Amino acid sequence: MKTETIKTEIKKAYGDIAKGNPQAGCCSTNAGCCSTDELSSSMTEDYSGVDGYQKEADFSLGCGLPTEIANISEGDTVIDLGSGAGNDAFIARRIVGETGKVIGIDMTPEMVIKALQNNHKLGYQNVEFVLGELEEMKSIDNAVADVVISNCVMNLVPNKQKAFMEVSRVLKVGGHFSISDIVYVGSLPNGILEAAELYSGCVAGASEKGEYLGIIKSAGFKNIQIKKERKIDLPDDLLLRHLSFQELENFQQSGSGIYSVTIYADKLEEGSCCETSDSGCCGSENESATSEKASCCGTESSGGNSCC
Repeated sequence: MKTETIKTEIKKAYGDIAKGNPQAGCCSTNAGCCSTDELSSSMTEDYSGVDGYQKEADFSLGCGLPTEIANISEGDTVIDLGSGAGNDAFIARRIVGETGKVIGIDMTPEMVIKALQNNHKLGYQNVEFVLGELEEMKSIDNAVADVVISNCVMNLVPNKQKAFMEVSRVLKVGGHFSISDIVYVGSLPNGILEAAELYSGCVAGASEKGEYLGIIKSAGFKNIQIKKERKIDLPDDLLLRHLSFQELENFQQSGSGIYSVTIYADKLEEGSCCETSDSGCCGSENESATSEKASCCGTESSGGNSCC
């Protein structure tokens, strides 16, 4: 699909959700990738016991819980990419306290309005929400964030390379990100990759896991780790809207799969290795040998600490 078609589809789908018409989006009850309550439960994380959680700001659009491993500290400045109605931003605000700051950015006007309304009710003076695209965050200055978080949003961005370069730009040296997202292992049938419904539903926009990690590394990040990973199963009735019975059978027998991952990475000084990591991985290793690159950026996870 063309980039503008993708963005139009996403804005419409998430705008409808913000207005109370949940016909699309990552894990709304009637969503493309979560068309049953059972699958919705497997896609989302349980926020109910998380400090700062605001139910009215949660449309169940995420696929992880990025604040859980984000190492946010009191006084930090946090940027929430694709902030929606403000759910993760408000959780981050609970951690940074009065001396910190949280900035949410989203490209859907209706979502930004909803987040601003929720924030007005909460009365937070150090939380703001801005309209913008992740590939070009014009309203956010260089090197302002200690931490960047995001929940099931990067998969919706057509140009992920440009988006991760923007994440690097807005992060301070020594800062880091915690991003939950959807990736796949193996290959996805063209019928899935080309489906607008599945793009706004967080599946068709997903990247192959090794490619995704490679994009992060090429943006200059170090100490890249997959902190959480779990497989997501799509219902057959959904897949059969876009695949033939034979294509579905081939896909199910191929060993390919769709996964929710939560990834952590540091922005370090140029030339720095990963002294701050316990993974023993350095993001500036020699990539001259194809086999070495494959072992670093391949589809295999190594004990939950995959590094690229």
